[in-house]
Amino acid sequence: MADELLVEDGGGVRTITINRPEVKNALTAAMLTQAGSALMTIDQIDAELYPMAGTFTARADKEMTSITGVIHRDNWNKFVPLVLEQLLHNGWRQEDFERLKTRQMNALVQDLRSSNEEELGKERLQMNVFRGTPYGHVALGTVAGLRAITLEDVKAFARSMYTRANLTVGVSGDASDQMVSDLTARLQVLPAGAAAPRPAVEGRRPMGMEVEILEKDTRADAISFGFPIEVTRSHPDFVALSVVRSWLGEHRLSSGQLYQRIREERGMNYGDYAYIEAFPRGMFQFFPDPNVARRRQLFEIWIRPVVPANAQMSLRIALFELQKLIKDGLTKEQFEGTRDYLMKNVYVMTARQDQQLGYELDSKWYGIPGFTEYMRAGLSKLTVERVNAAIKRHLNAENLSVVIIAKDAQALKQALVADGFSPIKYDGAKDKALLDEDRVIGGLKLGIPESHVTVTPIADVFAK
Repeated sequence: MADELLVEDGGGVRTITINRPEVKNALTAAMLTQAGSALMTIDQIDAELYPMAGTFTARADKEMTSITGVIHRDNWNKFVPLVLEQLLHNGWRQEDFERLKTRQMNALVQDLRSSNEEELGKERLQMNVFRGTPYGHVALGTVAGLRAITLEDVKAFARSMYTRANLTVGVSGDASDQMVSDLTARLQVLPAGAAAPRPAVEGRRPMGMEVEILEKDTRADAISFGFPIEVTRSHPDFVALSVVRSWLGEHRLSSGQLYQRIREERGMNYGDYAYIEAFPRGMFQFFPDPNVARRRQLFEIWIRPVVPANAQMSLRIALFELQKLIKDGLTKEQFEGTRDYLMKNVYVMTARQDQQLGYELDSKWYGIPGFTEYMRAGLSKLTVERVNAAIKRHLNAENLSVVIIAKDAQALKQALVADGFSPIKYDGAKDKALLDEDRVIGGLKLGIPESHVTVTPIADVFAK
């Protein structure tokens, strides 16, 4: 059985400069796990790890930087000293720094901005909702920030942030008390430091609908929209909104209302989902990663790419369904079916050791009981009346931020501002009831003034 070592620091948004803190945070985490130690080069470390089947990786987010080591218990005594040398006594080699900086630039520019419209839209929505706050950036940073950052910047960031005051350690698996004690003793080498401050974060809620169109040479239009909510896992309405989210658009499942109305009945795209927590890398996985804990979240709907002719209509359908949900709420049957699903699904979400440990650390961060226990206890006491009351308190279908990635951005802007009827054509016959509903939804007025629609060339996205 593999053991899991997870070390967290306080994350890192501090002073906003051209060397933006998120650039330092992500690059520092990479240097401390994917670069050589003072004693060994990264090639030598990798050669030692390979026969052990050990891994040592990092992920940087807004509030948390998680460093995870995975090793079979029989190799613990060889693995821990080896990888902790990277963390505690890094070699800070210039060649490692340049290699990892280039990799981070490629991840930002080539992977996210150029090759992944779906993740791009979601990340840009997060930026727009939290613009001007410590969350108003992607974890990878900006092109300008990456060009400007130096090895000395990263070393200084590590000294200030990788401290015992910012540290939480978790171990899962068949690790003895002696193993854990040894690990804890080794980590005392870190400076004591001071706990990282947590600056205030408040999302922007526009008056009416605001739209940013990212102009990019792409065959289909990807759409994300949402607004900030005060609900996090520690909020009394979190479990209730979890039921709402799941019913409206459970990630990658066909049971969600949005999926049924946009994909199944109309065949417009691959899938349509809703979220009340950030879900980075959603297109690559079924379940969210742990250790993406945040003090502020947003309600978000993800409309996976549609043909350009259907972009305005797909947005209208999603808003129509959201309006119905807010107006009518869930029926008792819808509530009970979704609640029963979540009572079981929480076990699936936490089936692996790394998931169990990650969620346990998240619960400590939020100040709640263990996630599985917390969710099942909350669901067991929940009523449809409480769920529908939470919908009224937290959701709206008018004051929204929208991000659309499109090739003909000007034509889409004109269509949105004109607010004319959205036709939709089907390859096969459809029921009269659906066609009648299409006429209603196609004429739904969005009321977006021209001043609320901006077009951004793709080259300007994440530039500075």
